[in-house]
Amino acid sequence: MPGLYLGAILLSAAGVALLDRRWSLAGWRSPVRTGVAVAIGTGFFLAWDAAGIAASVFVKGESPLLIGIDLAPHLPLEEPLFLAFLCYLALVSWAAALRGVERRTTDASAPAGSDRE
Repeated sequence: MPGLYLGAILLSAAGVALLDRRWSLAGWRSPVRTGVAVAIGTGFFLAWDAAGIAASVFVKGESPLLIGIDLAPHLPLEEPLFLAFLCYLALVSWAAALRGVERRTTDASAPAGSDRE
């Protein structure tokens, strides 16, 4: 079924974006900084892919789940979108982890018997 992989990437990205919006973790807290970080990360991983393709380490396999559009030899359309999703997911996960650590630190420093939630 062509496009299933792309659909899964987009659906997953939408889910992460909803979580980001709900708790204002990365993109909703600082959209420009998040966009720059995702762009830099995606560029880095695309360069990594290009090096791997040039060294014949990375080869695109045949899959009925891909749309079939190649941006370059062995570089399907879905790859940069997946890499961008991966970078965004990492940023949102990092922001969530930092928020959790901050909350635990704040809760641990609260005076005993306080009604802090």
